[in-house]
Amino acid sequence: MKKIILLLLLFFIYTLSFSQGKIVEGLVIHSKLLAKDVKYSIYLPGDYEVSQRRYPVLYLLHGYSDDETGWTQFGEVQKITNETIAQGDATQMIIAMPDAGVSWYINDAAGKVPYEDFFIKEFIPYIDSVYKTRNKKEYRAVAGLSMGGYGSLIYGMKHPDLFAACAPLSAAVWNDEHIAGLSANDWSNYKFNELYGTNAEGKKRLTDTWYKNSILKIAATTPAEKLNQVRFYIDCGDDDFLIKGNMELHALLTDQKVKHEFRVRDGAHNWTYWRTALPEVLKFVSESFHR
Repeated sequence: MKKIILLLLLFFIYTLSFSQGKIVEGLVIHSKLLAKDVKYSIYLPGDYEVSQRRYPVLYLLHGYSDDETGWTQFGEVQKITNETIAQGDATQMIIAMPDAGVSWYINDAAGKVPYEDFFIKEFIPYIDSVYKTRNKKEYRAVAGLSMGGYGSLIYGMKHPDLFAACAPLSAAVWNDEHIAGLSANDWSNYKFNELYGTNAEGKKRLTDTWYKNSILKIAATTPAEKLNQVRFYIDCGDDDFLIKGNMELHALLTDQKVKHEFRVRDGAHNWTYWRTALPEVLKFVSESFHR
């Protein structure tokens, strides 16, 4: 009897471990647009290797100074995703995490680093061609933290035909006054001189490239019926230095009658906050996939 119980226990442990999703790091896609290899990490569902099914995809973007391993190492994306799925709060999904350097996920003014073009025209098609994805807008979402939160808003707002859901965390949302008032040191450290094509100060920084990629400008000028094609979930800590921009975005979307969820929770701009936010992001995008 004891042997039977032991065998059943071992079988249960084996089954449990087998069903856990896994992370694969150090993967590479060669980009013709960027003229270089781009690294990425990917989370695959536990039954990916044995199932014939296809899966929705969440594109999860890292923050400034991180890379494709940010979410896997500090964000504990494997552990949190496995737990959230096991609890029945999220569906099985693929999570793709590309390296973006300090590109801010957009095309730079000089055209030397067209990262947005790479992401839309090369990375998404590559993931759909290599992995068992459900290659439709209804089964694709984008999320990210800080710089990646900004990037997720850029993609969700500029490409609503590609994404069902967008979930920025602590997104880097700034207005014109903030950009014009940045110190020369911050302007350089954020690589904005390269991104926006100017070393100017004050309002001279508000170039065409800035306006094309200003979250508040895009939200104010894009028709509500277009933005409402995407479900938005915006989350920022009450002690986060980016809370003002997120609240301004919330007010603007409300005035524009763009449907969205807005959360302000206790916390700051750190991994502790983003790890606690991830289960809700997974739940939100899962609900979008099932609509």
